[in-house]
Amino acid sequence: MLVNVPLLVVPLIVYNIVGLGLIGGTGADPWISEVMSITMISGVLWAMSLGDLMITLSLFLLFFEIIKATRVGASSIIDHLLSTFVLIAYLVEFLIVGYAAHAVFFILMIIALVDVIAGFSISIRSATRDVSFTN
Repeated sequence: MLVNVPLLVVPLIVYNIVGLGLIGGTGADPWISEVMSITMISGVLWAMSLGDLMITLSLFLLFFEIIKATRVGASSIIDHLLSTFVLIAYLVEFLIVGYAAHAVFFILMIIALVDVIAGFSISIRSATRDVSFTN
């Protein structure tokens, strides 16, 4: 049953923990705090912020969610329903909660939207391949 839990709920939970100030950078905007930096061969310093890291993590989780969407069966319906609830949670929080009115959160919400659309699209496409017509 744990396999049906949408993976994109993890960034939602982490964002709320950082937004409430329990972990993360100190200051007005914790999402711009630098997590790591590397000097490139060109000599330019490449820096990754906490927000960039969160979006990268969410994109990796989206990949696994799309792989989960290729499953066929009754559990895929539950998975799609839960993913839709996660998207609704993102949308409601974006509209209501002050610290969620941020570009990082908006991108996370769009990633959740892509998860829902891709999940339903892949399921519909694979369901049409399962239907066979005989004469």
